[in-house]
Amino acid sequence: MIPKIELKKIKKLPRILGERAFLTFLGLFFISLILGFFIFYKYNILARKTELKTTEKPLQFDEKTFQEVLKFWQEKGKRFQEADFKKYPNPFK
Repeated sequence: MIPKIELKKIKKLPRILGERAFLTFLGLFFISLILGFFIFYKYNILARKTELKTTEKPLQFDEKTFQEVLKFWQEKGKRFQEADFKKYPNPFK
């Protein structure tokens, strides 16, 4: 059997918490400390304990892809330089 939650009790909850503001603050403060500790533990302490996986073969430089990217950048640079010399008509005349 599941007990029903009365709507009147839910409406009184903010008032009850407001009347006991200091205890509410302490409770929320300790909850945030515990949550902060677990996050710190997971992302800082456990991250230092685990070793990084090393790749067996070293990374290789792909010359073909580099040349394609370099060519693309050079074409883009040419288009930007050409835009500097182009004269646009004045739309306000």
